[in-house]
Amino acid sequence: MTAITQSSRTNLLGLSHEGMEAFFVSIGEKKFRAAQVMKWIHHEGCDDFEAMTNLSKALRTRLAEVAEIRGPGVVYEGTSNDGTRKWVLEVEDGSYVETVLIPSDNGTRRTLCVSSQVGCSLDCSFCSTGKQGFQRNLTAAEIIGQVWVAQRSVGPRRDTANRPVTNVVMMGMGEPLLNYDNVVPAMKLMLDDNGYGLSKRRVTLSTSGVVPMIDRLGDEIDVSLAISLHAANDELRNELVPINRKYNIRNLLDACQRYLAKCDDTRLVTIEYTLIKDVNDQQEHAEQLAALLKELPCKINLIPFNPFPHSGYEKPSRNQTMRFQQWLYELGYTAPIRTTRGDDIDAACGQLVGRVKDRTRRHERYIQSIQLDAD
Repeated sequence: MTAITQSSRTNLLGLSHEGMEAFFVSIGEKKFRAAQVMKWIHHEGCDDFEAMTNLSKALRTRLAEVAEIRGPGVVYEGTSNDGTRKWVLEVEDGSYVETVLIPSDNGTRRTLCVSSQVGCSLDCSFCSTGKQGFQRNLTAAEIIGQVWVAQRSVGPRRDTANRPVTNVVMMGMGEPLLNYDNVVPAMKLMLDDNGYGLSKRRVTLSTSGVVPMIDRLGDEIDVSLAISLHAANDELRNELVPINRKYNIRNLLDACQRYLAKCDDTRLVTIEYTLIKDVNDQQEHAEQLAALLKELPCKINLIPFNPFPHSGYEKPSRNQTMRFQQWLYELGYTAPIRTTRGDDIDAACGQLVGRVKDRTRRHERYIQSIQLDAD
């Protein structure tokens, strides 16, 4: 395990192209050095200035004095029976976050699920991450560092037709739009040709519905948008996704329409719907969902609930999940069922936990409630 220590040197890992140019100007160098160093960091996975052979010896020495390339420390790396890979990463202050690389069945797509916060400031009732409480936002370097670690473990990005990471989803620990000022610069690095060169359709931000920040996001970047909906009426969604009490479903869907209007191409919003046994998996729920979304250009992803201890919820049967899918199909929607991946290493959707020094004391209260129930 690599120890994480504070340093007075500038960490170049999280700098945007503009930020990198400003750094080189500040040390008396030309702006073009930014692209050179960014390619070493993000294409080659390099963290040693001495290895950057297209830089002069004097510049390499100078960089070693004033800068560093410091990613998260790898605490654990595991591979599931289905090929899913999970990293537990140590960030500044000793906290742990988790990131997961999910290969497609045919091997052509490798999707990295990236965390944005240490813990989560929301408390969705069906999500294990939320029960850990919340500590802080991740920095841009800690967010892009997850991509950097995953790519380094697979190999350098020399062949753009066979990228180690082909897609990124901001669906890991945390609510991305509550860490806007770090998430957006990190995503811009994912899109930058000197960074990871991903298409805006291959970078997806998933939100539980922070309406004002969806509007702000559409003014700055047009990555793909996913909504963690999980219910088609406010009463149920208030229970499952508490932020709905502040920004209800109507306000959320209106924000989605405004976001799509700002995109310069034909785009769909992805609706994420976690199916929970006897909670939101009945025919009436499918009918409500179909009626709710009829005006929104979207696609629906069905996600069978991934159990975790003491959640109080159960996963629906395979037959019930397929019935729900069929009801939506009959109502005019194609709704693929997301295959559960990595559950044998606790890497499935809703199972990421990490290590959180919970400043909200939510985890403490959750454990107390479990103990009271047991008594």
